[in-house]
Amino acid sequence: MAQLLVKVPKERIGVLIGPDGKVKEIIQKKLSVDLEIDSETGDIVISSSKDVVDPSLLFTARDIVTAIGRGFAPERAFKLLEDEDNTLFVIDLREVFGKSESDIKRVKGRIIGKEGKTRRLIEEMSEAMVSVYGHTIAIIGGVENVEIAREASSFLIKGSQHATVYRYLQRKRQELKKKKLQLWEDSSPSPEKNR
Repeated sequence: MAQLLVKVPKERIGVLIGPDGKVKEIIQKKLSVDLEIDSETGDIVISSSKDVVDPSLLFTARDIVTAIGRGFAPERAFKLLEDEDNTLFVIDLREVFGKSESDIKRVKGRIIGKEGKTRRLIEEMSEAMVSVYGHTIAIIGGVENVEIAREASSFLIKGSQHATVYRYLQRKRQELKKKKLQLWEDSSPSPEKNR
């Protein structure tokens, strides 16, 4: 039986379990896994049910548990279930700034922006979801969308001006729209074919 260990901040354990254990139950049912939650340490042991052969379910469960631990509401974390293209990416600010709490706080403030404006813009333009929590920035979305949000966050971490990041996001948004339009045009039947 395969197992994975995930550490979740203690204050997020209640969210992971959910009212009447609902969130934990959904994860266990949909992904055929068992969650052993130690609320004292924040350790979560995820094990696959004996009769399950698909190991990817274990990793999806790990990503959902991690996403909830990194500040996403369960409904948003469950987007990882809805589309197999959706992925979770976590930037650990301690890897960039070490233990400097003041630098981490400053960068989190830059990414969130005044009244949440910057985070909201990153989400709208990249079509990915962003959570700034603790010492991390977590992103959920399609691979391309996550990459755009990750890049925008990296610019802000490195000290780029907000205006520069907004221009980058605007350009990427146009590229995404163009791709979607191209896909739509390629998949729709042309008038000649119908004759």
